Amino acid sequence: MQFKRHMELEHGLKQIDIAPLIDVVFQLLIFFMLTSSFVVQPGIKVNLPKAVTSEITKIENIEIILSSENVAYLGGKVINMQELRAFLKQVAKRNLPILIKSDRRASLGRVVEIWDMCRDLGITQINIATNQE
Repeated sequence: MQFKRHMELEHGLKQIDIAPLIDVVFQLLIFFMLTSSFVVQPGIKVNLPKAVTSEITKIENIEIILSSENVAYLGGKVINMQELRAFLKQVAKRNLPILIKSDRRASLGRVVEIWDMCRDLGITQINIATNQE
């Protein structure tokens, strides 16, 4: 019994059709472009004010974020002023520095309120985050 050989494979293909490969590549490209636009970046959007005399801090700070709607965040969670005061009492015992990241459209009164609360509790290292020009 003799098997029939595939003559086409021995002599090679005359032409390779790459149209299906191009279709698949374009579909993958479109898929990744669409799915990457739906990925939500974690964090709170804050537009920091600009300052010419700002310095880069190299030490770890406790960050209090104040959004443009005057909502305070601590560790990515919304916090009210009573909870913030209780947390700052614990921070004052450990003598850790505070960094206030306030949106440029946030109320100056809210920033001063948080600053004054820190000073009242005995925290001396209080910084305000800015962008360098």
